[in-house]
Amino acid sequence: MTTGLLIIDFQNDYYSSFDGAKMPLSGTELASQNAAKLMEVFRAANNPIFHVRHEFATQDAPFFAPDTTGSEIHHSVAPTSNEVVVVKNQINSFRDTNLAELLEAKGVQRLVIVGAMSHMCIDAGVRAATDLGFECLLAHDACATLDLEFNGKVVTAEQVHNAFMAALSFGYCNVDSTDNLINLLTA
Repeated sequence: MTTGLLIIDFQNDYYSSFDGAKMPLSGTELASQNAAKLMEVFRAANNPIFHVRHEFATQDAPFFAPDTTGSEIHHSVAPTSNEVVVVKNQINSFRDTNLAELLEAKGVQRLVIVGAMSHMCIDAGVRAATDLGFECLLAHDACATLDLEFNGKVVTAEQVHNAFMAALSFGYCNVDSTDNLINLLTA
């Protein structure tokens, strides 16, 4: 079975360590370190890696504005010249892109998914990939999100992340740690 690595929206604007980040998340640096570990395994095995980069359509976007350094893929998970980069304008990485066709062209049947934000693009991407027939593995410690507010109450990033990982593991995918997924892939 061909397994591909799907890296979603690890872009500069999400990194608190990036000067001028417009939407810093909680724990993006650690999450991308784990994603980089998975990238090493995939590169060593010559398995396909797909990067998704979100870009809003207008310059007045709150983050990921077109042609800005904030919208660029962070150096910690930068693609090589032979890795596919898909640019999206929607939350769902498959909507209005050729991602599904690119995966199918490489014979990918299973995806390891990492990235940001857990409650938005990761959630949407996992659900869409599963609905399209891909087996999905999600590295929970290679994903990041931020605090949210609902009904006047703050929901911490950790609570948001855990709630979405629990929901996705209920029926959409196998949610596990980076190290456990690496052990599974290299066994």
